[in-house]
Amino acid sequence: MKIAPWVGAIVALGLTVSNAAAGGLHPFQLQRLNGRLHGQVVDHTNNHCRDRRVWSDALGQSRDLYVYLPPGYDPAKRYPVAFWLHAFRQDEQDFLQKIVTAFDDAMACGQLPPFIVACPDGTIKGESIFFQTGSFFVNSKAGCFEDYIIRDVWSFLLAHYPIRPEREAHVLMGGSMGGFGAYNLAIKHRDTFKLVVGMFPPLNLRWVDCHERYRSNFDPCCWGWRDQLRPHEVIARFSGIPIRMWQVVKPIYGVGPDAIPKMSAENPIEMLATYDVKPGELDMYIAYAGKDEFNIDAQVESFLEVAHQRGLKVGVGYDPHGRHNIRTGLKLFPGIAEWLCERLKPYAP
Repeated sequence: MKIAPWVGAIVALGLTVSNAAAGGLHPFQLQRLNGRLHGQVVDHTNNHCRDRRVWSDALGQSRDLYVYLPPGYDPAKRYPVAFWLHAFRQDEQDFLQKIVTAFDDAMACGQLPPFIVACPDGTIKGESIFFQTGSFFVNSKAGCFEDYIIRDVWSFLLAHYPIRPEREAHVLMGGSMGGFGAYNLAIKHRDTFKLVVGMFPPLNLRWVDCHERYRSNFDPCCWGWRDQLRPHEVIARFSGIPIRMWQVVKPIYGVGPDAIPKMSAENPIEMLATYDVKPGELDMYIAYAGKDEFNIDAQVESFLEVAHQRGLKVGVGYDPHGRHNIRTGLKLFPGIAEWLCERLKPYAP
């Protein structure tokens, strides 16, 4: 069977075609998955014959949510909790592929203490569409997605699951777009979340070198800030298919003269100063790849430079030959687990 080039591009990116886009999940898929896990995924979605979605006041609609419960889960005990925020052109269903298994295996063998993991739907229209951008989990003209996560989903979890009250037991995590969302929300809501983890996170949306080139490697002696948006600029290529700037930013920030100020206000690297993040307020970890197709390695390294200047410690996992895909992500996962284990173990039930 011949595969269209754009499908190859999506697969190369590691943003797999979701089952929803392919015609819906099989009613018994979640049941079969839970039969293989040591823990259990609880369904709060409309993906498995019955509508169990969570209502969002912020978005004015019901939204899908999966909640993973660890091995030996006991509702009489209290657990740490993590949000897993999904990547660009994914939705909550991708959590069921390899991500939940990575968490489950690590908890089953003791590499991670038991904790609850929630994966909400962060798509703009409530479904995964190949050529639709994601919400980036911020409040924008696309919708109030920050409020949806911080108010609606968080309140639902607190009301329905036994969660430890300490912010040191609360984690924001995500991959790619979700990594951006995790850092953006963690910086804003340090009173609620102490731990933040990003995998391939775009942490400097205004990255350019001192010659205003986006594709350059990071050089602490030659970098600056993007001060104009070039909508048709190619920011990545997969199987020869270009990904252009407007495809990523237009639904969120637009492409007009106010796009850069809006990006700046939500840009994690700039938010370190805007929100005056001080040493010890956030425990941060970043896992990234040296051959990232979006050149996110340069974004990450500029973020690390600014964090270091502010005296902020950031744990790092790095694969010099890795790419922006799930294969590299799973290779980097053990480092994330080791970092998390040290910090969550005191709060395990």
